[in-house]
Amino acid sequence: MSSLVIFVTLAFSGLSTIAFIIAVVLVLSYKKKVTLLETKLVSSLKKNMEISSFVNFFSEKLCSYSTSETIYTSIAEKIAALIDAESVCIYNLHENKYFIPVGYTEAFPPLNISKDFILSKPRFLTDALKQEKIELGEGIIGKVGLSKKAVLLGNNASTLLSSEKSLAVITSLMAVPMLINEQIVGVICAINSKTTSQFTESQFTMFDAVAKLVSIIHQIIQAFSIAAKQDRLNQEIEFTRLLQTSLIPKEFPIWKPFEIHAFTRSAKEVNGDFYDFVKIDDNRLLVVLGDASGKGIPACMMMTMARSFIRANSQRFTNLSNLMSELNSNLYRDTNEGRYATIACCLLNKQEETVEFTRAGHTELMVYSSKQKVRRLRPHGTALGLLPNEFTGNFDSISFCFKPYYTMLMFSDGIIESLNNRGDEFGVDNLQKIFYESCCKKNSPSKSTDRILRAVDEFSGDKEQSDDQTIVIIGHEKSFI
Repeated sequence: MSSLVIFVTLAFSGLSTIAFIIAVVLVLSYKKKVTLLETKLVSSLKKNMEISSFVNFFSEKLCSYSTSETIYTSIAEKIAALIDAESVCIYNLHENKYFIPVGYTEAFPPLNISKDFILSKPRFLTDALKQEKIELGEGIIGKVGLSKKAVLLGNNASTLLSSEKSLAVITSLMAVPMLINEQIVGVICAINSKTTSQFTESQFTMFDAVAKLVSIIHQIIQAFSIAAKQDRLNQEIEFTRLLQTSLIPKEFPIWKPFEIHAFTRSAKEVNGDFYDFVKIDDNRLLVVLGDASGKGIPACMMMTMARSFIRANSQRFTNLSNLMSELNSNLYRDTNEGRYATIACCLLNKQEETVEFTRAGHTELMVYSSKQKVRRLRPHGTALGLLPNEFTGNFDSISFCFKPYYTMLMFSDGIIESLNNRGDEFGVDNLQKIFYESCCKKNSPSKSTDRILRAVDEFSGDKEQSDDQTIVIIGHEKSFI
């Protein structure tokens, strides 16, 4: 700038016409540079404004609680408008193996279809695009994904795309990788410029800049998607938990001379164990304790199926063996392979003061008698739902008089399989010892339950509960006098 001032001064001093001419040239050159800088500044500002508008547009979409498919499609439409492209498609990498379209404008055709399509209506093209899977390294999309390098195809697009089985005439194409920490997560493709015969470097630069933003947006969408799925899962779990809680009896039946107490606690959000009391008639009450295989929602669903069947059908069976056989047939037919349930049933007859006990793969029944000892009753019976009836055999039952001072303990295997920090199990012998001591002290079913649970918790220490735990204790009313 100082040289310009000197030349202008000399010129106006009349010292040199040449100096004046040089000064004019310098001024014109300076003005040209200023104009060029102004153009670049305006272009940069316009680009920044467009990108800022794009980010704001995405934020509004995200806040509208749209689905990820809707958001990706809206982004594809916005990109097409920004770069003046006929159509745009966003491909996400799935399982690190192949690309699938997740958002696209209506005009975008399948680039590599596996079969010939005769119909070319837009909705048929869209259907074909939705089914498209492009292997990593296959076609222009797969190659961009594999190389992680953007491509701009102009007049040679048709030649380079000759191997692609596209359903549209492509005169120009841009494809840019979506990268997160240098890892490929997707590819964005634009075809055919609206304003020119082929895409310009300016359009390509804008496209590449926007693609970097979409890579970040992809991360945000994935995070929101995971959070939304977790939220839906939490809602489903809470609904299942509330449903299950509503099915567990809140009160224990008064069925003299029997006194009943029960307790259950789950290892997960929902319980695979259950207990229930089903009134058969004025004299008979069926006490059921069940344990579905596994934990969580699948176990809870199987438990609900077993409970519903027993409640709906218990009155039409003359003995427990037939009830178990029919329940096994239903569970085997309606559950997935490998799923099963174990059941223990005590049929209490208050008029005759008798008990009939049967089990299907469940833990034994412990009976404390007036002779101050505990017996374990183990009638034969396989778990329900594993095998058809022709392979299960009969479900045996044991009947006995329920005398004064008798107390019975039904329990799930979560009690005896409770672990301590050394990996030792609480065990059935330990349970029998605690139960025996409690009965000797003439504890009520409620106090005996508390005593057993405290012993289990003290044994386990800070070891996390690994299985659902359920206890049902039935005592003769004269046992606690």
